[in-house]
Amino acid sequence: MRKGTFMELCDLLSPALRRMNTKMRAALTVEKRVAIALWKLATPDSNRSVGNQFGVGKSTVGAAVMQVAHAIKDLLISRVVTLGNVQVIVDGFAAMGFPNCGGAIDGTHIPILAPEHQAAKYINCKGYFSIVLQALVDHKGRFTNINVGWPGKVHDAHIFRNSGLFQKLQEGTLFPDQKITVGDVEMPICILGDPAYPLMSRLMKPTQAAWMVVRSCSTTG
Repeated sequence: MRKGTFMELCDLLSPALRRMNTKMRAALTVEKRVAIALWKLATPDSNRSVGNQFGVGKSTVGAAVMQVAHAIKDLLISRVVTLGNVQVIVDGFAAMGFPNCGGAIDGTHIPILAPEHQAAKYINCKGYFSIVLQALVDHKGRFTNINVGWPGKVHDAHIFRNSGLFQKLQEGTLFPDQKITVGDVEMPICILGDPAYPLMSRLMKPTQAAWMVVRSCSTTG
């Protein structure tokens, strides 16, 4: 990460991370909190090892990571994970052979340590502990909508039906009311998903050839 990018990130997160000094000790600077969190998230190092790098205790490392994660969720997610210019996305998918398409959806498993309680719910179909990230991506594989936190054992279709994305598709509020005619059928802007997802007027299950493109978008993201 370039220094300019790091400092910009610190500025954006500072409203949630700035702490006051006390008579007992000086508070960690925003820059140090962010640096600790980035180092921890980017490496397999233990909290103790990261603490040694920055001259703090392992409990401070754990606290900094959680504080920065919450700050990112509260202050940055809505700015970074956003639909953006729908027409640009539609044009991008059209160039790939999918007319009036606003995104591709899939789920991915994020490995975790076995939780202390109800661990069996987190064992996914591949046999390891995880939580599921459901992501909608644009034609360049960039996230435009995410839902994360379901146990790894939960099926993609169940997660989808319980997500805000599903509700918006049902209500027709995710995309502009822009339709094209295919044959004699009016087709609204839709998204593409694999066979795990339900067939809907705004969610298409692709053919095998098209599915290869969906996978390409998902893996790129």
